[in-house]
Amino acid sequence: MPRKTAATAAPLIPPHPTLAKLRSAAVGCTACDLYKRGTQTVFGEGSPHARVVFVGEQPGDKEDQKGKPFVGPAGRVLDKALAAAGLDRQDVYLTNAVKHFKWEPRGKRRIHKKPNQLEIMACRPWLEAEVAVLKPEVIVCLGATAAQSLLGSGFKVTEQRGEMMSHQLAPYITATVHPSSILRAPDEERRHEAMALFTDDLRKVKAAMDRLERKAA
Repeated sequence: MPRKTAATAAPLIPPHPTLAKLRSAAVGCTACDLYKRGTQTVFGEGSPHARVVFVGEQPGDKEDQKGKPFVGPAGRVLDKALAAAGLDRQDVYLTNAVKHFKWEPRGKRRIHKKPNQLEIMACRPWLEAEVAVLKPEVIVCLGATAAQSLLGSGFKVTEQRGEMMSHQLAPYITATVHPSSILRAPDEERRHEAMALFTDDLRKVKAAMDRLERKAA
């Protein structure tokens, strides 16, 4: 039986893209079936001059409702860590590897479901186009899905978190945990430890940006 060829969003990328053009084009994306589940496309958001781009897995329930990335509980964790690391949310760009919320019902709740490889690859042209427009100094992958989307299926966040690597899309790329994983820690002590490690990873991002700034001076 022939293997199914994955559709991607590549034909939807407008010529001479800008963030505004990409966001507008992504509204009608049907490259994978997730548009049937999500309320709306949740495109990236942030400074058009961002030096760092944070890439999560996919929008959650709150993000799906509001149409903005990282506005739920995980976004609040990220905000706190950014501030502690000396990074201003107003100066970064936040997006996701997948732009629609994939979920399954559990009672009256909509529970997050991990996107599969076909869905990730279908959405990747949007992510690549965002990064190409922004030309950031650092890309930060939040969690395994984002990391594997850009660094390959063999990449393990547990083994390589916080490591600064070169990449075709940016001078530096690094991976750390998704802030939602901190919320899932079993008790307050472990949440505190996980938050400290996450913040340390973001401090490495700030240090890398400072190095690039000194080099350019």
